[in-house]
Parts: sequence; C-alpha cells; structure tokens
Amino acid sequence: MPRFYCPQPFAIGAVVALPDHVAHHIQVVRLSAGDNITLFNGEGGEYTATIATIEKKRATAEIKLFTPREVELPYAVTVAQALPEASKMDWIIEKAVELGVHSIQPLASQRCVVRLSAERAAKKMQHWQGVIVAASEQSGRNRLTALAEPVDFNQWVQQKDLHVRIMLSPRAEQSLSDWARHHPPQSVALMIGPEGGFTDKEEDLAIAQGALMLSMGPRVLRTETAGLSALAALNAIWGAM
Repeated sequence: MPRFYCPQPFAIGAVVALPDHVAHHIQVVRLSAGDNITLFNGEGGEYTATIATIEKKRATAEIKLFTPREVELPYAVTVAQALPEASKMDWIIEKAVELGVHSIQPLASQRCVVRLSAERAAKKMQHWQGVIVAASEQSGRNRLTALAEPVDFNQWVQQKDLHVRIMLSPRAEQSLSDWARHHPPQSVALMIGPEGGFTDKEEDLAIAQGALMLSMGPRVLRTETAGLSALAALNAIWGAM
C-alpha cells in the first residue's frame, strides 16, 4: 500500500485534501478513487485512507482506520556529520533514516570542503528535509528524523547535553563494537569527520569536552560509510536489527 507523509491532523471518517505533491504522486502511479493508501503525519502511528476524489491537481481521501504502529529505535541516535562533498550528504541522510536515526546534525569542521552561506544552507535544509520525508515513506517510519541547522564543530562540541558523544577516529584504541557490547542501549551522538577526517586539534577538543574516541576497526572508512556502519553496528549489538 503506498505511504505518504501529510503534516496535518486526521480524524476517522474525515475527508482531507491531500498535499499537492501527494496528489501529483497519486496521479503518477495511476491510483484511482477507491484505492487504499497509508498516511502518516509524523505524530506517531499511521492511518489507512481511501482515495475519495482525484482531479487534475487535487486529490482527497477519507480517513478509515488508525493503527498505532511504530518502528522507532528504543534509543535515540544522532549522527553529527561533518559536511561532505557533492551529494554525499543526501545519501547519508537517506540511509541513516532507513536505519532509524533520531536526528541529523550537519557540522562545519576545519577540513570540510563545502562551506554553506546562510542562503545556501536554507536551500540545503529544505532539500534534506525532502530526503527525510521520502526515506520515511519508503522505510515505514511514522515519525520524521529531526534535522538541525548546520553549526560550527567547535561551537557544537562544547554544548552540554546528557547524551554520550562518540567520535569515530582511527586514533582510537577501543572499537565501537567492543564499547557497545559492554554498555546497555542508550542515547548517543556519533561524530563523523569529513573526507580528510577531523584534525588532531578538533579531536583533542572533543575529548576535553567529554567525548569518547572509538574506532570502526582496523580499516579506514569513507565519511559516507562510517556513520552508517556505526549506526548499523549499534543496532545489531543492541538488538534493534
């Protein structure tokens, strides 16, 4: 059954106007009045609806049933990703959403090639939000991954919160998998460097602020591989995969 994100309140029996992009998609995949679809609004659970009308640029659906279905991880994982080159961030966000990430924090670190102006950052945020929605629709998630504004690494790493912060680094003496096997499932933030990695100064600052330095094993992973591998490893070890 096709799934669509619709950020609006739903009530059983109500006939709702679907967002323009959903109406367009319904026409592209040649759905008809009377066909069933699944809708979710990001507040939890999902709704079975029946397409009521389809016009040239509009469509409506009648809400039939609510199902309190959830596939979220029992712990919150943040991927704090230093901005990579080209479209790698799109791929990282898409796959992280599929793996259940709770939030994405773009970071501007010293070796980042990409530098975002305020205007460009706003456009990127809008684009990345679309990637999150599409990945949520595809993967069956009923809650959207939170997307934070890009921030300077030095500023972010000095913020205080209750989550364990893990910096992935080839310099680390302990592996992420070894650490996870000896700790219960918990909320964590995974800090991923850009193509050239974090600088020694950045790593030292993170450690001084309480971050754990852990490795992904003896191989050096690309920036677009490291965070996703770490997220998958935590899910496997903590029993969420």
